[in-house]
Amino acid sequence: MAAPSSFRLLKRAFSTSLEAGDSVTSLKSAHDFLYKERSLKRLVAQFKKSSAFDHFRTKIGTYQYAVRRLASARRFDLIEEILEEQKKYRDISKEGFAVRIISLYGKSGMFENAQKLFDEMPELSCERTVLSLNALLGACVNSKKFDKMEELFRELPGKLSIDSDSVSYNIAIKGYCAKGSLDSAISMLDEMEKKGLEPDLVTFNTLLSGLYLGNRTADGDKIWARMQEKNIVPDVRSYNAKLFGLVSQKKMKEAVETVEEMRMKGTNPDIFSFNALIKGFAKSGNLNDAKLWYSEIGKSNFDPDKTTYGTLIPLACQKGDVDFAYELCEEIFNIRCLVDGAVLQLVVDRLVEESRIEEVEKLVQLGKVNKYRRYSLQLPASK
Repeated sequence: MAAPSSFRLLKRAFSTSLEAGDSVTSLKSAHDFLYKERSLKRLVAQFKKSSAFDHFRTKIGTYQYAVRRLASARRFDLIEEILEEQKKYRDISKEGFAVRIISLYGKSGMFENAQKLFDEMPELSCERTVLSLNALLGACVNSKKFDKMEELFRELPGKLSIDSDSVSYNIAIKGYCAKGSLDSAISMLDEMEKKGLEPDLVTFNTLLSGLYLGNRTADGDKIWARMQEKNIVPDVRSYNAKLFGLVSQKKMKEAVETVEEMRMKGTNPDIFSFNALIKGFAKSGNLNDAKLWYSEIGKSNFDPDKTTYGTLIPLACQKGDVDFAYELCEEIFNIRCLVDGAVLQLVVDRLVEESRIEEVEKLVQLGKVNKYRRYSLQLPASK
């Protein structure tokens, strides 16, 4: 008889390790439990049990989900509990696994924990290379420890005899841009080229976003020119960086021309491109052009999102186009897009003002039956 698979063993362990009457017994697998369990303490307890299985420890997405959920609840103590548990397994001697834990700490804003693990790696028989160095630098940036990032970037390579690579510089550039030190970010591009490291699309996109959004349009244009000199083809992120900068400066004519250039060069705009134009026209109160670019979304491979509706509905209500606002609300419920209930309440209030009670009742009912239970629309109290 063939040996049972690790998945079947894992499933069997879950079905036998839990007390009778436990709600998890109704789930098909451990994976279901971890994604459906509402109690954070129970989730953590079962996560720690599952970590004993080699197969489970390969599930990067499950680790990310659990940590993200705990971080959103600000249960940093529980994040530490499940991640410290990982040190007891042999995988911790593999740099890739240690890097994953360092990165998870960093994404949770727990830099001190990330650095502690980095410092402990030799004791855990885990080699430190530029891979773990970059994970630590990334943890600095994600934790907004920008000064610490600069310190480690300058000191650790020499101290540990590790050569920084282009990824190291990309992380440093991202950190400087996030800090608002745009001149330092630009100088890092010069420095990496002097070291013989080639900047890539990530390098330039990071700089373009920082410069254009930082109202450094002239410097952004210079970086764009350097990118072209290196024959690096701009992608939608590159164009969006320029687009966001133009919109923030209310240069809508140039913003539209940028989208036209994208298409001409074979780069299709994405939902962020469309939303940028919609927001730009909304800020100037131009509903007609905002609706025009909304219609362009329908011709693309993208769906409107929370930002699209959150921009268009208040604008339509402000401009008195309640019919359009109502149509957008119906669409929201049809595609089950999660938006702020206050946005939908604006439409209800405007419909009440126009005595369109049948439509009001329909929206309120849609809000009640929506499976996400997110909308609690209210009819105004009768006078």
